[in-house]
Amino acid sequence: MTPVQRLAGLAVLVLVLMAGAAGAAWQVQDWRMGKKLAEQGSEHQADLTRISNAAADQARAEQDKRLATEQQLAAQDQQHTRELSDEQRKQAALRDRLATADVRLSVLLDATDTASGCDVPSASGAVGVVHAARRAQLDPAHAQRIIAITNDGDNALIALRACQAYVRTVAP
Repeated sequence: MTPVQRLAGLAVLVLVLMAGAAGAAWQVQDWRMGKKLAEQGSEHQADLTRISNAAADQARAEQDKRLATEQQLAAQDQQHTRELSDEQRKQAALRDRLATADVRLSVLLDATDTASGCDVPSASGAVGVVHAARRAQLDPAHAQRIIAITNDGDNALIALRACQAYVRTVAP
């Protein structure tokens, strides 16, 4: 063999060895990158699992809080309904007692008011609550209207308390 052929054979051999080394380097690099990608994939999956679990926990907590609020509102609604029906029952009993003259409404008169011109005796009866004060009994129809007005006021106060309790429950 001539020196040129030897040199060419050596060059080819060097090229083959370099190509083999490059191929081996690519293979090693592929293995390393494959391992890194697999690790990143598993880390990514673990992150997604943690995020999903945190979101589920938060949704459960919010649902529990909503359920507790609904139960509290239901209890308050029952209490409001009970207060309202009790008040209406008391008002109906008072209206019935006024209608049957079992009870009479009276008002205290100002003993120092001389301009009224009303001569009501200042002595009270044995059944009176306030002794030695001038009183005037109201007409039963007027008494019924007064009771109706106070009934509306009582109902409004009960409704206001119920609204305030609702706002306190719903608003943080």
